[in-house]
Formats: sequence, C-alpha cells, structure tokens
Amino acid sequence: MKSREEKTLQVFSNVYMIILTILAVAPILLVLISSLTDNTTLIHDGYSFFPKKWSLQAYNYIFVENKQVVRAYGISFLVTAIGTSISLVITTLLAYSISKKGLPGRGIMTFFVFFTLLFNGGLVPTYINYVNVLHIKDTFWALVIPSLMLNGFNVLLMKSYFVTNIPEELLEAARIEGAGESITFVKIVLPLAKPIIATIGLFIGIAYWNDWNNGYIYLAKRTDLYSIQNLLNRIVQSIQYLTQSGDANAAALMAKMPTVSVRMAMAIAGVLPILIIYPFVQDNFVKGITLGGVKG
Repeated sequence: MKSREEKTLQVFSNVYMIILTILAVAPILLVLISSLTDNTTLIHDGYSFFPKKWSLQAYNYIFVENKQVVRAYGISFLVTAIGTSISLVITTLLAYSISKKGLPGRGIMTFFVFFTLLFNGGLVPTYINYVNVLHIKDTFWALVIPSLMLNGFNVLLMKSYFVTNIPEELLEAARIEGAGESITFVKIVLPLAKPIIATIGLFIGIAYWNDWNNGYIYLAKRTDLYSIQNLLNRIVQSIQYLTQSGDANAAALMAKMPTVSVRMAMAIAGVLPILIIYPFVQDNFVKGITLGGVKG
C-alpha cells in the first residue's frame, strides 16, 4: 500500500513527464502541420496548429519537381547502412580488446582512444590526407570514411559495458571448454552485448544520416552522389539565392515556389526515417545507455 507522500510524488512525476513529452512533441507536430499548410496562408497567418488551408505543394516540389530526391534518399540509406555496419565492427572489436585486463598495451590503446575526444588533426590536414592519400574526393567513400568511421566516446561506452556486464567467470568457463577468443566473442559476448550494440548503432546511424559536411567538402563535382541532407541543403541555398536576387525571372519563379512551407517539408523529410526506426530500438537503447554508462 503506497503512502500519501508516495502517491503525491507519483502524480507529480506523471504530470512532469507529460509536460516534457508535450514540449518535445509539439515542435515536431508544428513543423509537420506547417509543411502541410498552404504557403500563402503560412506567410499571411504565420505558424499555426490549425491552418485555414492545407496543401501538399511543398512535398510536390520536393519529391516530384526535384527528381534527384529519391536518388539522394537511396544514397543516404546506403551510406548509413554501410557506414554503420563497418563502424560497429571496428568499434566492437576495439572496445572488446581494450576491455581485456591482460592485454599488453591496453592502457596505451585506451589513452589513444580517449585522446581523440580531446584533440583532432584539424580540417586542413584531414582534408589533405583524405584527398591526396586515400583519394576519396568525388567518390562514394567520401560520404563514409571521413570522421565518422570511429568515435572514441562510442568505444569507451561499449568498453564500459563489456567490463561491467560480461561476467569474467563466463568467459573463463568458455576458455576451459576449449573455446578460443573468436568463438567466445561471437558465441557469448555478442549475444550478451545486443543492448549496447543497438545503442551505439543508433548513435552511428543518426550521425551518418544527418551528416552533410562530408558531401559539402569532398563532393565538388559529383553532385549525383549527394545524400538527402546535402540535397536538401542545396535546395535551401537555391531558395535563399532566389529570394535575395533582384532578377525579374527569379521573382516570377519565387511566386510559384512554396518558399516557407518547403523548408518545413524538408525538415520532415530529413528526420522521418529516424522517427520511424527509433521505436524499434528504444528498449535496447535505454538499456544500453543505462548499463553502458556504469563506470568500468
């Protein structure tokens, strides 16, 4: 039987969480409604949850009039899938290695991983190495390799999970039974590490999906390789250019273009896949953050 204080605290906690949920959902809902609002109505009346006139003009402009959007979506999905897979393999192997207490050089390797959280090579040296050494400029790999292949925070988070949530006795029992490190890692460690793998995979996937900087820097000529974020950014820049231009033809073109609502539609187009995927990994995400955040 709950006491009066516990019931009061429960009610207060529920109300507090409901308010936070509304504050989190309301902006996304407003953006969605604005993207479905007639552009003229949006300019005249401003943003509203109850617009006077609805329209699909913004989505028609993005998905019908801009044929490259579908291709850009495909590239984004491909980049996210390949990049997340490769990064997860590297992150998991490195994190498991530095979680082994008897590994020679474990401290130095951990220091190097931590060091990357404090310092990086800088944009210019990084660009020179990727362009002149790896030759990724104007190639598909320009969207995959730079800066997102490995993240020190993800490695340390996963390493902490291995240390605190994979019983050493279980690994020792596997060794006694004759299992090598590879068999132990695949058959025992990976199944037990599903929550942290899903969590890190979500982090990496969101980073890849939202990344536009790599395409902006390394894709100078191959605009056909633009991801959805690069393409949407280019559309926004084109709208801004036409808005600021004093040319009569530009003004006539702008009169037919949903300049305000299309920006809201592009925001929805960019974030929608993440909103769809997140519920499927939510349980593992919360569990992975909770368990992986324990100091190891």
